[in-house]
Amino acid sequence: MRSKFIFLYPLLCLMFIHIDTIQAQQSTCTAIGQNPSTAFPVCGTKVFSQESVPKCGGRSVIGPPCPGGQDGGLTDVNPYWYKFTCYKAGTLGFKITPKVLSDDYDWQLFDVTGHSPDDVFTDRSLFVCRNWSGEGGVTGASGAGTSLQECGGMGVPLWSGMPNLIQGHEYLLLLSHFTPEGQSGYDLEFTGGTADITSPGIPAIQSATYNCLNSTIGIKLTKKTLCKTLTSQGTEFIFIKGTGTITGASGVNCSNGFDSDSLLVQLSAPLAPGDYTIAVRNGSDSNTVLDVCGNALAEGESANFSIAVPPPVELRGVAPVGCAPDQIRIGLSVPVRCGSIAANGSDFRITGTPLASIRGATGNCNANNLTDTLIIQLSQALVRDGNYTITLTTGTDGDPILGECGQPAVIGQTVTFHTADTVSADFDFGLNRNCKVSTLDLTHDGANGVNYWRWTFDSTDNRYTQSATKIYGDFGMKHVFLFVSNGTCTDSVARDINLERTMAALFNVDPGPYCPMDVISPKNESYGNLVSYLWDYGNGVVTVGPDAVPQRYYPTRKEQDYRIRLIVEDNLHCMDTVDHIIKAVTSCYIDVPSAFSPNNDGVNDFLYPLSAYKATDLEFSVYNRLGQLVFQTTDWTKKWDGTVKGKPADIGTYVWMLRYTIKDSGKKVFRKGTAVLLR
Repeated sequence: MRSKFIFLYPLLCLMFIHIDTIQAQQSTCTAIGQNPSTAFPVCGTKVFSQESVPKCGGRSVIGPPCPGGQDGGLTDVNPYWYKFTCYKAGTLGFKITPKVLSDDYDWQLFDVTGHSPDDVFTDRSLFVCRNWSGEGGVTGASGAGTSLQECGGMGVPLWSGMPNLIQGHEYLLLLSHFTPEGQSGYDLEFTGGTADITSPGIPAIQSATYNCLNSTIGIKLTKKTLCKTLTSQGTEFIFIKGTGTITGASGVNCSNGFDSDSLLVQLSAPLAPGDYTIAVRNGSDSNTVLDVCGNALAEGESANFSIAVPPPVELRGVAPVGCAPDQIRIGLSVPVRCGSIAANGSDFRITGTPLASIRGATGNCNANNLTDTLIIQLSQALVRDGNYTITLTTGTDGDPILGECGQPAVIGQTVTFHTADTVSADFDFGLNRNCKVSTLDLTHDGANGVNYWRWTFDSTDNRYTQSATKIYGDFGMKHVFLFVSNGTCTDSVARDINLERTMAALFNVDPGPYCPMDVISPKNESYGNLVSYLWDYGNGVVTVGPDAVPQRYYPTRKEQDYRIRLIVEDNLHCMDTVDHIIKAVTSCYIDVPSAFSPNNDGVNDFLYPLSAYKATDLEFSVYNRLGQLVFQTTDWTKKWDGTVKGKPADIGTYVWMLRYTIKDSGKKVFRKGTAVLLR
């Protein structure tokens, strides 16, 4: 493969004049070409000369394990990256010749097909071959090499074997300058291999597209060309049909790369509708644009495009305004430029009743600063029923609203909209009582066009009429919720209504038990506008009047329950009744039987303190004749059944002890005695 020497990208020499001199491992590489994503494109027929190597880098470069485990220190020190595509499969040969032959240059090749360029730092599978010899001198890949991976260290061969490239695959080549002193560059030459990495063909224009928003022509090329070969004034292009003034040109993504297949030609003003042809000529730098191999976009290359008359900007209508709108959204037939909308809303005038005014306007603008919706901001929300018209006019900026291609919207266009009254869900109610039944009569005034009602009582009962009646058979707090709507505006209100009892029969009495001669005095606590009282004490005595008459009870059984009842009546002849049960006993004398016979005949089957109704803090214990505890309780109703651990106790005499406090007097009592167990 024949080669000739050229200087690689003179512009780069200017970029690196002020590179920091700190240690490479301490500096992040920021210049294009020094990171995988901004790699130099290369041509297999050229020799690339890099005059100096700025200091930066230090990121670890991964690959398969080195023989002997010498992976440490493989980093992109002062790096440059190169990218190319294999157009014909074969071996890749190249050599790197340092400007100072003693300099140590290392390299590694990656196959990045289908990957992000930065994956070279994380994906070990992208490795193709490498040479990280610690020796200085000419290095590369050639038939002299015997291995595809020569790792770090002195005495390691400077030449690696030639890797096999795959047709259609994309590759990245890293060159790392490991010499700690000096910034001398190198020459990179691709030679000796059988693979073809030279992009075939010459650049040509594929298409041209006019962008009226930015007054630019987008030119798509069949292959990438070098950004530096395009003049910033766009002198490589000329109109040969149609009239326009070209003021500049740039390559897409040239700010962070070296080549591009998409060019933007900047015009001084929008183009008029019609047919156009843009053609290529030698620019002020005496050439057209060139690809990486120096192939030029041919003079006379051209592309045709047409510009249609832009569609008119029309106000299509108002989006539903809802309730109490404070902004109005107007749809457009075509997008307009957001910058042409006067921010103070003076492009619009609003008329209608009640009066309204506009305080601002904007658009729902996208990334291109275009909008297909106008947003009119009102000075205050429109809360009353009304009909309104918005008219397009000329704003205080003196310019009309402009479409994407600069076409002005016709002044005088109008849109109309209607607003509805806001509504209130506030309601009135009346309360009627009939003894224990309360009736709520609720009504809403239906003002401002309300035509929908939903009453909810205690979250379960719903009614859908303007007025509603709810009957309650109990008392307490009742929750009423009303939702109303006029089809546009809605409102709701929740209210708690307390249904208080106006009368009730109540009295307080100790449930007992009561001993003979105890006096029972119920205390009346009834309330309301009461006019009559009837007491029934359950013992055959009945009295009238608000105060109960004290009573004594003489039961015919050992224990007997009595029902005391109070019936009251108020001035509305509503009646209420309340009952309490008391217990009366024939005796409250506490004693312990002298004998018992636990034979389940229902007579004297247990040993326990009798009639201990008036005892508190009671403790009853039973011991056998050896002094062993056989039974104990603090509840006098828990009785000894004559067993010990579930087995019948022996016949004989047992000692009992009884401690308690007399409830009425607080006197403490201790007694003991014996009882005979009989069978």
